Amino acid sequence: MKKVLITGGAGFIGSFLSKKLLSSGLEVVGIDNLNDYYDPALKQARLALLQPEPNYTFIKMDLADRAAMEQLFADHHFSGVVNMAAQAGVRYSLTNPHAYADSNLLGFVNVLEGCRHSKVEHLVFASSSSVYGGNTTMPFSVHDNVDHPLSLYAATKKSNELMAHAYSHLYGLPTTGLRFFTVYGPWGRPDMAYFLFTKAILTGEPINIFNNGEMKRDFTYIDDIVEGVARVIQQPPAANPAWNKADPDAATSWAPYHIYNIGNNQVETLMHFIEVLEDCLGKKAAKNFMPMQDGDVAATYANIDELVRDFKFKPATSIESGLENFVKWYRGYYG
Repeated sequence: MKKVLITGGAGFIGSFLSKKLLSSGLEVVGIDNLNDYYDPALKQARLALLQPEPNYTFIKMDLADRAAMEQLFADHHFSGVVNMAAQAGVRYSLTNPHAYADSNLLGFVNVLEGCRHSKVEHLVFASSSSVYGGNTTMPFSVHDNVDHPLSLYAATKKSNELMAHAYSHLYGLPTTGLRFFTVYGPWGRPDMAYFLFTKAILTGEPINIFNNGEMKRDFTYIDDIVEGVARVIQQPPAANPAWNKADPDAATSWAPYHIYNIGNNQVETLMHFIEVLEDCLGKKAAKNFMPMQDGDVAATYANIDELVRDFKFKPATSIESGLENFVKWYRGYYG
């Protein structure tokens, strides 16, 4: 890899990944539409840390703008593409479904077409643990069937996996999908629970805890996520010669296509997560216990055997260390 395109370059994961790849000597082009789903000032602040880098270029662009995307791929020769741009959020998809169709479906087609016509060596794209939907067998395995999403957001992420496979089959485009598990850390998304909890606790407001506190998550620290992605981008997938049409493996294919989980491989109760956050803040939370919200799942837990096997990497940051780093950043950024 020499020159990499990162879509969603001003986003949480996209900005951290840009910094990681730049430190490895790669040239990075980031694109982002800088929408107001959450505070654009935070996105601009992330970009401000990247733009002094001599090998970094940022272009404000909407993934759904077909003509602009075609021109982008015509102007640059990308060795690799990492698609991090997406309309995120399970609950937001219940009230704003068209935003998900525009970004996660139409936008992803434009990425695939750009990669196809410019013969990109490897497309890595962000999927989500949300695709496991109604599954209850833990830990979640990439070999499991994931055909029962519980939200439109999850359905669009599963659609991305299917669309990528079609391009791998039809055009030989190497594609790797990464199912992220509850990413957190400094510079994170303000709509995420840990961010909302921190703001509420510090201002003396109660926090809303869904499913009456009976939630479990595989929390994954941002540095672990970007380390995993940085390793994956350098290793395009090969066809699986043992793939069997009579007993199909959901994670691989006869085409150059592969799906991986990236999670901490450790399930934590939401209540313990809140206790650790309270300790880091030095302040207890007032708690509102509420029923499960539509689209949510009660638990996530990543099986990462394939990630460890193929990339010799296993996320290992504890929530104690991760939340301490987040709180330190939060206090510094927001004063």
